[in-house]
Amino acid sequence: MANKEIPYKIYLEESEMPKAWYNLRADMKNKPAPLLNPATGKPMSAEELSDVFCAELARQEVDEDTAYFPIPEEILSFYKMYRPAPLVRAYCLEEKLKTPAKIYYKFEGNNTSGSHKLNSAIAQAYYAKKQGLTGVTTETGAGQWGTALSMACAYLGLDCKVYMVKVSYEQKPFRREVMRTYGASVTPSPSMETEVGRRILEKHPGTGGSLGCAISEAVEVATNTPGYRYVLGSVLNQVMLHQSIIGLEAKAAMDKYGIKPDVIIGCAGGGSNLGGLIAPFMGEKLRGEADYRFIAVEPASCPSLTRGAFAYDYCDTGMVCPLAKMYTLGSNYIPAPNHAGGLRYHGMSPILSQLRADGLLEAISVPQTEVFAAAEYFARAEGTLPAPESSHAIKAAMDEAIRCRETGEEKTILFGLTGTGYFDMYAYEKFHDGKMTDYIPSDEEIQKALSYLPDMSKYDL
Repeated sequence: MANKEIPYKIYLEESEMPKAWYNLRADMKNKPAPLLNPATGKPMSAEELSDVFCAELARQEVDEDTAYFPIPEEILSFYKMYRPAPLVRAYCLEEKLKTPAKIYYKFEGNNTSGSHKLNSAIAQAYYAKKQGLTGVTTETGAGQWGTALSMACAYLGLDCKVYMVKVSYEQKPFRREVMRTYGASVTPSPSMETEVGRRILEKHPGTGGSLGCAISEAVEVATNTPGYRYVLGSVLNQVMLHQSIIGLEAKAAMDKYGIKPDVIIGCAGGGSNLGGLIAPFMGEKLRGEADYRFIAVEPASCPSLTRGAFAYDYCDTGMVCPLAKMYTLGSNYIPAPNHAGGLRYHGMSPILSQLRADGLLEAISVPQTEVFAAAEYFARAEGTLPAPESSHAIKAAMDEAIRCRETGEEKTILFGLTGTGYFDMYAYEKFHDGKMTDYIPSDEEIQKALSYLPDMSKYDL
């Protein structure tokens, strides 16, 4: 099988598409710390979480023992509109870089939302519909998640209320209009519509917002509106579970042609793409069946994994959500108006954070001008215009391939191309006009934000 001629794009047959999601926590020796109730300091039960999330999603959130969750037939039918997604060999990029490395990317942009987010959006909307709910609320950064959820809700006949980070709302009007086309209401966050939004604006007047702000508003509206629940596009265990289909497909395609990656790279904001991509490969590593190197790539302007603290923190700026143990810059941290909007979150998935703490996951941060230079290079070589978020992984993959050119190593590199950048032309314009700048927070700024971490000594942990 290893001698098969490898095509430019590897497609799985429909019958080869995964029929179950993989729960990486089942193979983790050190499990992620549980979500805590901020009022009591006790682990949140599925019953408590179901006041905010759909009941089935709450059960998925706390289950750390079940390795595989069968994908409901209705979700599989929806997946078949755009899955299996292709695994692409970047032959042209390899040639342009003059590298002996073999570069592959898992492309998740083959749907109208333009990203991997639809994998979890349809699952969360399905469970909301099955529970008999009227609608859902959510936040969105760059807009991919909001777009995906609005599509899923339109398909299932659910109402959808989206709180979009204000700087992205202003920079990406067309992404906003796609959401509205699918029937969602879109509000720039922080807003004057919610108590928590008004509080944030009073404390940070004129702020461009953050994912932490938008989460607070969406949760407030969900918990105060009968028939609604809140859904989240990243960070949570349930989202990592749904996104495992990315890695399961990538591994199945590679196994089909006898390919084994040496290094696996993904962009990291909240963790959904990276967690989904690495899941089955990390599972093999944890079980001692194979070895891989894993690299998380985050923006230098929001460096939770590389400069944050591994601690319990609020998942949102308004401090109304549960406490999660994660790498965090502090829930009070509001990033600079970085164009990689989907990576502007103060914390990281508890699963990925635990893997990082255990030395199983490397992390690097890169400035956005270098990211956009890599995006342009990739677009000219491979013909696909990448999303700014994805381009963080492209930058790291190119650097790895260049090192192989310098050392003569013939590594196989796999990275996640989370989506397309056709709604990100404002950012590309800034880059091409030389108006894009790099903002890297000082140690003082980060320490100030971290000084607001919750005092855990008051809890009996």
